[in-house]
Amino acid sequence: MSTITLNQFEAREMRHLRAVRAPQPVARQAGSAHVRLTRRGKLVILSVAVAAIAVLAVMFGPSSTATGEAGTPQETTSVRVMAGHTLWEIAAEANPNGDIRKTVDEIIELNSLPNASALQMGSEIAVPVYQ
Repeated sequence: MSTITLNQFEAREMRHLRAVRAPQPVARQAGSAHVRLTRRGKLVILSVAVAAIAVLAVMFGPSSTATGEAGTPQETTSVRVMAGHTLWEIAAEANPNGDIRKTVDEIIELNSLPNASALQMGSEIAVPVYQ
Protein backbone atom coordinates (compact mmCIF):
# COMPACT_ATOMS: atom_id res chain seq x y z
CA MET A 1 0.00 0.00 0.00
CA SER A 2 1.15 3.46 -0.72
CA THR A 3 0.47 6.68 1.13
CA ILE A 4 -0.17 10.00 -0.47
CA THR A 5 0.88 13.15 1.29
CA LEU A 6 -0.72 16.40 0.30
CA ASN A 7 1.16 19.55 0.64
CA GLN A 8 -0.89 22.61 1.55
CA PHE A 9 0.22 24.32 -1.67
CA GLU A 10 -0.93 21.44 -3.82
CA ALA A 11 -4.38 21.35 -2.29
CA ARG A 12 -5.28 24.84 -3.54
CA GLU A 13 -7.26 25.14 -6.68
CA MET A 14 -5.18 26.39 -9.55
CA ARG A 15 -6.54 29.09 -11.82
CA HIS A 16 -5.96 28.72 -15.46
CA LEU A 17 -4.87 31.59 -17.62
CA ARG A 18 -6.52 32.23 -20.91
CA ALA A 19 -5.23 34.07 -23.94
CA VAL A 20 -6.51 37.60 -24.67
CA ARG A 21 -6.04 39.42 -27.93
CA ALA A 22 -3.65 42.34 -27.95
CA PRO A 23 -5.36 45.67 -28.67
CA GLN A 24 -5.15 46.77 -32.28
CA PRO A 25 -3.33 50.06 -32.87
CA VAL A 26 -5.66 52.88 -33.94
CA ALA A 27 -4.92 54.16 -37.39
CA ARG A 28 -4.27 57.89 -37.20
CA GLN A 29 -4.50 60.37 -39.98
CA ALA A 30 -1.41 62.28 -40.93
CA GLY A 31 -1.13 65.54 -38.98
CA SER A 32 -3.55 64.65 -36.17
CA ALA A 33 -1.46 64.27 -33.04
CA HIS A 34 -3.08 63.30 -29.77
CA VAL A 35 -2.55 66.04 -27.17
CA ARG A 36 -2.80 65.22 -23.50
CA LEU A 37 -2.64 67.99 -20.93
CA THR A 38 -1.06 67.41 -17.58
CA ARG A 39 -2.11 69.21 -14.42
CA ARG A 40 0.74 71.68 -14.90
CA GLY A 41 -0.31 72.30 -18.50
CA LYS A 42 -3.88 73.03 -17.45
CA LEU A 43 -2.58 75.43 -14.80
CA VAL A 44 -0.45 77.25 -17.38
CA ILE A 45 -3.39 77.61 -19.79
CA LEU A 46 -5.62 78.91 -16.98
CA SER A 47 -2.95 81.42 -15.90
CA VAL A 48 -2.50 82.69 -19.45
CA ALA A 49 -6.27 83.10 -19.87
CA VAL A 50 -6.62 85.04 -16.58
CA ALA A 51 -3.66 87.27 -17.51
CA ALA A 52 -5.17 87.96 -20.95
CA ILE A 53 -8.53 88.91 -19.41
CA ALA A 54 -6.79 91.21 -16.91
CA VAL A 55 -4.84 92.95 -19.68
CA LEU A 56 -8.01 93.43 -21.75
CA ALA A 57 -9.88 94.79 -18.72
CA VAL A 58 -7.13 97.35 -18.09
CA MET A 59 -6.92 98.33 -21.77
CA PHE A 60 -10.65 98.67 -22.44
CA GLY A 61 -11.95 99.45 -18.95
CA PRO A 62 -13.12 102.83 -17.75
CA SER A 63 -10.46 105.47 -17.49
CA SER A 64 -10.12 109.08 -16.50
CA THR A 65 -7.85 111.69 -17.94
CA ALA A 66 -6.24 114.53 -16.05
CA THR A 67 -5.68 117.76 -17.95
CA GLY A 68 -3.72 120.88 -17.20
CA GLU A 69 -6.80 123.07 -17.56
CA ALA A 70 -8.94 124.02 -14.60
CA GLY A 71 -12.62 123.14 -14.76
CA THR A 72 -15.41 125.51 -13.92
CA PRO A 73 -16.25 125.16 -10.24
CA GLN A 74 -19.85 124.50 -9.38
CA GLU A 75 -21.48 127.00 -7.04
CA THR A 76 -22.43 125.30 -3.76
CA THR A 77 -23.90 126.15 -0.42
CA SER A 78 -23.40 124.44 2.91
CA VAL A 79 -26.30 122.70 4.66
CA ARG A 80 -26.27 121.27 8.19
CA VAL A 81 -28.08 117.92 8.46
CA MET A 82 -30.70 118.02 11.19
CA ALA A 83 -32.54 115.13 12.88
CA GLY A 84 -35.04 113.58 10.48
CA HIS A 85 -33.56 115.15 7.34
CA THR A 86 -33.15 112.89 4.35
CA LEU A 87 -31.09 113.47 1.27
CA TRP A 88 -34.29 113.48 -0.77
CA GLU A 89 -35.72 116.39 1.27
CA ILE A 90 -32.47 118.37 1.02
CA ALA A 91 -32.37 117.83 -2.77
CA ALA A 92 -36.03 118.86 -3.12
CA GLU A 93 -35.36 122.12 -1.23
CA ALA A 94 -32.23 122.87 -3.26
CA ASN A 95 -33.78 122.16 -6.69
CA PRO A 96 -37.60 122.33 -6.41
CA ASN A 97 -38.23 122.50 -10.19
CA GLY A 98 -35.59 119.96 -11.26
CA ASP A 99 -35.19 116.22 -11.26
CA ILE A 100 -34.83 115.22 -7.60
CA ARG A 101 -33.08 111.92 -8.42
CA LYS A 102 -30.40 113.72 -10.42
CA THR A 103 -29.96 116.27 -7.63
CA VAL A 104 -29.55 113.49 -5.04
CA ASP A 105 -26.89 111.85 -7.25
CA GLU A 106 -25.05 115.18 -7.60
CA ILE A 107 -25.06 115.72 -3.82
CA ILE A 108 -23.77 112.18 -3.23
CA GLU A 109 -20.96 112.68 -5.76
CA LEU A 110 -20.10 116.18 -4.51
CA ASN A 111 -19.73 114.96 -0.90
CA SER A 112 -18.17 111.57 -1.74
CA LEU A 113 -20.90 109.71 0.14
CA PRO A 114 -21.02 105.92 -0.32
CA ASN A 115 -24.84 105.97 -0.61
CA ALA A 116 -27.88 108.10 0.15
CA SER A 117 -28.31 106.74 3.67
CA ALA A 118 -24.81 107.78 4.77
CA LEU A 119 -25.93 111.16 6.14
CA GLN A 120 -24.83 111.87 9.70
CA MET A 121 -26.93 114.13 11.90
CA GLY A 122 -25.07 117.37 12.62
CA SER A 123 -22.68 117.11 9.68
CA GLU A 124 -22.39 119.81 7.04
CA ILE A 125 -22.73 118.82 3.39
CA ALA A 126 -22.21 120.78 0.20
CA VAL A 127 -25.32 121.23 -1.94
CA PRO A 128 -25.25 122.64 -5.50
CA VAL A 129 -27.00 125.99 -6.06
CA TYR A 130 -29.59 125.90 -8.85
CA GLN A 131 -31.00 128.99 -10.61
